[in-house]
Amino acid sequence: MLTKKQTQEALAVIADMYPDAECELTHSNPFELLIAVVLSAQCTDALVNKVTPRLFAKYKTPEDYIAVPLEELEQDIRSIGLYRNKAKNIKKLCQSLLEQYGGEVPQDRDELVKLAGVGRKTANVVASVAFGVPAIAVDTHVERVSKRLGICRWKDNVTQVEQTLMKKIPMDEWSISHHRLIFFGRYHCKAQNPQCDICPLLDMCREGKKRMRRRGAP
Repeated sequence: MLTKKQTQEALAVIADMYPDAECELTHSNPFELLIAVVLSAQCTDALVNKVTPRLFAKYKTPEDYIAVPLEELEQDIRSIGLYRNKAKNIKKLCQSLLEQYGGEVPQDRDELVKLAGVGRKTANVVASVAFGVPAIAVDTHVERVSKRLGICRWKDNVTQVEQTLMKKIPMDEWSISHHRLIFFGRYHCKAQNPQCDICPLLDMCREGKKRMRRRGAP
């Protein structure tokens, strides 16, 4: 596994590759971000961003989502995977926001995870992006890159990946490192056909070296 020093060296290289990495979900306030992140579960940000402009023009407050029939909301997000379940969760979380938080999105992660459809990853994204709370949200890209590079162990679950990253990365760099790892995984170290042959981290990447050997590279 990479040491703390090696992990930070790898992240410095990724920072050079993606200096402007940021949340790619379109939103203009914490409530819109919360809805967008819930919609993004097992779905690409690009697909969510096709749906949310129309959605956010129609629904501006938790009351707006509660006011419409479930079937109408389902139709509004139909192009997104798991839309039926997500529509139910959105209506439930909006009810909770009104009943327990005065219609405002809570800043605390422990409160966020109490909302329907909000797991630890979603809570970390909202806390970090909307409220500037240091956090590392482990999505599929972060998990894949962390394991391929050897920052974490292959057998680690997402909570263990998060804990390891928090130990190896300074707290004031958690949030930006989360975005950079996502960009690196989304655009370079892809699930299929990662660009190992032109990767500046190949020398320290255990998975990349294996892949290059399998391809017959010297």
